[in-house]
Amino acid sequence: MLKGKKVLVLGLAKSGRAAVELLDAMHATITVNEFAAKDHIDCYDEYLARGIEMIVGGHPDELFERDFDFVVKNPGINYHKPFVLRLKERGIPVYTEIELAYQVAQMQNYIAVTGTNGKTTTVTLIDAILRQAKHEVCLAGNVGTPYSSLVLKNQLMNHSGYDIVLEMSNFQLLDIAKFHPHISTIINLTPDHLDYMASLDEYYTSKTRIYMNQTEDDYFIENLDDDILQSYLTKYPVSAKRVTFSLSKEADCMIQNQAIYYQGKHVIDLNEIKIVGKHNIQNMMIAIIACALSHVSLEDIHQGLAAFQGVEHRIEFVREYQGVKYYNDSKATNTDAAIIALKAFDQPVILLMGGHEKGLDLSEMSTYQSCISSLICFGEAKERFAKEMHCPQTYVVDHMKDAVMKAKEIAKEGDIVLLSPSTSSYDEFSGYEERGKVFKEIVHDFK
Repeated sequence: MLKGKKVLVLGLAKSGRAAVELLDAMHATITVNEFAAKDHIDCYDEYLARGIEMIVGGHPDELFERDFDFVVKNPGINYHKPFVLRLKERGIPVYTEIELAYQVAQMQNYIAVTGTNGKTTTVTLIDAILRQAKHEVCLAGNVGTPYSSLVLKNQLMNHSGYDIVLEMSNFQLLDIAKFHPHISTIINLTPDHLDYMASLDEYYTSKTRIYMNQTEDDYFIENLDDDILQSYLTKYPVSAKRVTFSLSKEADCMIQNQAIYYQGKHVIDLNEIKIVGKHNIQNMMIAIIACALSHVSLEDIHQGLAAFQGVEHRIEFVREYQGVKYYNDSKATNTDAAIIALKAFDQPVILLMGGHEKGLDLSEMSTYQSCISSLICFGEAKERFAKEMHCPQTYVVDHMKDAVMKAKEIAKEGDIVLLSPSTSSYDEFSGYEERGKVFKEIVHDFK
C-alpha cells in the first residue's frame, strides 16, 4: 500500500517515532525532519543505517520545495508555521499519525473521544469496561500511546474486529482526512489552547472535526448540558445518529431515583460509584453509551463502572483511615484543575496545596474558600499561597510529607483530605507522578 511512497515525518516525539516504525514496516521511503540537533537524537545513527533520510537542526526551506506523497506532522508543531502552510499550499496532504494508522489498518470499531476536560478518564473507563467484557481493545491517542504503534504491534494492517478507543486532542483532529469513527463524542467545550489556536471559535470548531466524516450509520454521543457545545452542533450539524446524556434533562442516558439509567434500564446506583464529581458522572454516561453501542451487556458495564477507581493522580481515592478519606489529585498542576477537584466534593475539604513557584494567579481560586475547611500550604510557593488564598484556617509547612502529617493530625472522622497542589512539583519531585506516588505511600503507611 505504501511501498515506494515518499513520506516526510515532521517531528520525532513519540508520535513521530511511531509513524516512522509503521511507515518503515510498510516499505515507504522516509525523510525525517527534526528541529533538534543531531547530538540530541538518540536514534539518529540507527535511522540512517536503516535507510531513513535525516534532516535535523532546523527546517530548511529547500526541504519544503521537494515532492512528497504526504506528510506526517507531530501534533505539537503549530499548523500556522510557514513551512507547514507551504506544504498545504502545494497540495501535499499533511496528516497526524492517527490518520496514517487509520488509513493503513483494516476496518475496526472506532470510539473517538474529544473535549476540553475529562478525556483521559472517559477513554480509560471505556477501555476498562471493554476489557472486562473480553473484547479485543486498543487504547491510544492523546492518552499516551500512538495508534501507529498499536497497529504495528497487533498487525491491524491484516486484522479487523478490534475496538479502538482514541483520546483525541484538537491538535490531532486538525489533520485528519478520512478518519471515520463509528462512535464519537465531544465531552464539553471550555476555553483552552489559545496559545496555539488563532481564536476560541477556531478551537471549538476544530473539535467538531471528530464527527465530520460520520454518516447516518454511525453514532454521536451528545451532552445536552453544555450550551457552548449545543451552539456548535447547530452551527456544524451532525450526520450521525445522536444518543443523548444529561445530568438534569430527559435523555437516553440520565439520572433517575439516584441511579444512572440507559434507555429506561437501570445501570448503576450513584452510591456505588467510587470516583467523585458530577463531571465524572457525565464521563460514566459517555462510557455506558459507547460500550452499549459496542455490544457490551449492561451487566458487564455495571461491573466495570463499579470497579473503576479513577485515573491515577486525578482525584484518585487512596484510602480511608480512621474515618477520613484521602484523595490524590497530584495531576492538578494549575488552578483550573484544582478548582474542578474542589467542586467535585459535596463538603469542604482539607486542602494540601503547594509546590514549585511558577507565578500562577490565585485570584479565581481564592473565591472557593467555602470548599476548603482547612488549607495546608507546602513547598516553594507555600508563603504566597497561604497569603493570597485568604483562608481563615491556614497552616504553612515545609514539605509535602509535613502537609500530609498535619492533615492527619487535624482531620476528624468524616473529613476529606485532598492533595490538589495547583502548581508543578519541581521544587521537590521529578514530576506530578512522583509527587502522587509519594503521597500515596505516606497515606498507606499510616498506623
